[in-house]
Amino acid sequence: MAVKGIILGAVLGMGALLIFMSAWEDERSPKRRARSRAAQRLSDDLTRIGLLRVEPIHLAAVSVLLAGLVFLIALGATTAMVPSIAAGALALTAPIAIVRMLAQKRRDSLKDVWPDLIEHVNSAVRAGMSLPEALAQLAEHGPEPLRDSFSDFARDYQATGDFGHCLDRLKMRLADPVGDRIVEALRITRDVGGTDLGALLRTLAQFLRDDARVRSELEARQSWTVNGARLALVAPWAVLAMMVMRPEAAEAYDTPAGAALIAGGAVVSIAAYRLMVRIGRLPHDQRTLA
Repeated sequence: MAVKGIILGAVLGMGALLIFMSAWEDERSPKRRARSRAAQRLSDDLTRIGLLRVEPIHLAAVSVLLAGLVFLIALGATTAMVPSIAAGALALTAPIAIVRMLAQKRRDSLKDVWPDLIEHVNSAVRAGMSLPEALAQLAEHGPEPLRDSFSDFARDYQATGDFGHCLDRLKMRLADPVGDRIVEALRITRDVGGTDLGALLRTLAQFLRDDARVRSELEARQSWTVNGARLALVAPWAVLAMMVMRPEAAEAYDTPAGAALIAGGAVVSIAAYRLMVRIGRLPHDQRTLA
């Protein structure tokens, strides 16, 4: 009886602990999900520019190393601690900013490519090809920027024959909301059948062309505003970098007052730039089907 009581008490205690931990996780889950979404967006950006094996933690390590290197170089050139710390902090954000810029360029370059890809698939299906064959032939006849992804799909399908699994890997390589929608439409058609695939693909292609045309017009109109904001953000810091090369200016900024001035200027510059970007930002599709 004593043993049974101990076991029963242990089970009840473990159940109470699990219930408590579950409640504790629910209270913290929004922050956890926010961090997860940020890491996923960064991972998608790395995938878009071809760095499939690079994880966000690797990029963070590169950022820290670059910040330390820039700090040491700035300290050796100016002998001023505060401006050198500011230079290191700026370098800390550079790798992530570069990855996001390259990913955005990649995404913009694909806006006019997706409709052509859809039409290639539609033509192949109408010619009597199966869906796997229609996707595999894109490795040779599809749009140039996407041929590598579909070449990998063709190799995966040839090796496994599992269409669903190969579609999942294709979505991972494309890392794009438009690609997600196309893949899921093909998956549903493959699983449940239907004769409306051609009409669906034509409608999607026309929608993407209209969206790309309107977005290009809006981006052209606001490009001068964005470029002006970037120039206004960079110009004061370029002037500061030239000033601290002089010993007397470096000494002036290497004080508590100089540190407060640099920190305040950084906060104001970043806040103003982020506000401008947020006001003028065009809506982007989210990967809800990833």
